[in-house]
Amino acid sequence: MMSLFHNILYQPIFNFFVGLYNVIPGHDVGAVIIIITILVRVIIYPLTSKSIKAQKAVQDLQPKVDAIKKEYANDQQKQAAALMAVYKDNKVNPFASCLPLLIQLPILIALYTVLRDTLMADKFAAELYSFVNNPGTLNAISFGFLDLSHKNYVLAVLAGAATFWQTRMMLAQQPPKNAGTGAKDENMMATMNKQMMYFMPVMTAFICISLPSGLSLYWLFSTLLTIAQQAFLMRGNKKDNTPTDKSNVIEGTVIGK
Repeated sequence: MMSLFHNILYQPIFNFFVGLYNVIPGHDVGAVIIIITILVRVIIYPLTSKSIKAQKAVQDLQPKVDAIKKEYANDQQKQAAALMAVYKDNKVNPFASCLPLLIQLPILIALYTVLRDTLMADKFAAELYSFVNNPGTLNAISFGFLDLSHKNYVLAVLAGAATFWQTRMMLAQQPPKNAGTGAKDENMMATMNKQMMYFMPVMTAFICISLPSGLSLYWLFSTLLTIAQQAFLMRGNKKDNTPTDKSNVIEGTVIGK
């Protein structure tokens, strides 16, 4: 397994990283990381789009999910069957939102080891392909002042703030106070989402503080690109789902025409 990881991910990324470093004017490691981040986001764009749409669809179904869990609280088998039916009828995969993160995880691990090892001169001769020029060592100073080989609290906090922004964008809106009893489940979902909105940014900042700031830069820029994609998709989703007639909404319940 480690050999597969090394040959499929680590070594290609290592050589691509060094190759970009060789050709970029000024040999800026930060610019290399940003280019790699853009390429990764482009590659997984279709998966991320499906993930964002799936996450929004799961949020929209949450009131029905909570009602099923309450109705079959004492019968786990019927509860599971009813939930599967709801997801199937609405063509929603509740696990689809996790796929891009699972795909990014080995890439993130490979990038971490690459950033660590590119600062060690003795690694180059053993890992470089024959057609990639050996620069000897990489200058970790990026943009003229930022050392990406060490921890950076500012980048870690910015990465956490970007994660907060992204999570907040997906936060389900609190139902209006006069929405009636039909909004109880939505209130519960909003509470859970609010807790997640604060938990994830703190975890992100904590993890980034313990890693070389090159990883923080990758996570920050990757999250900003995801926010842009999320905003684009959600704007299109709002246009597609804007109701033209609000007269059929009473007390938080949709009344068929």
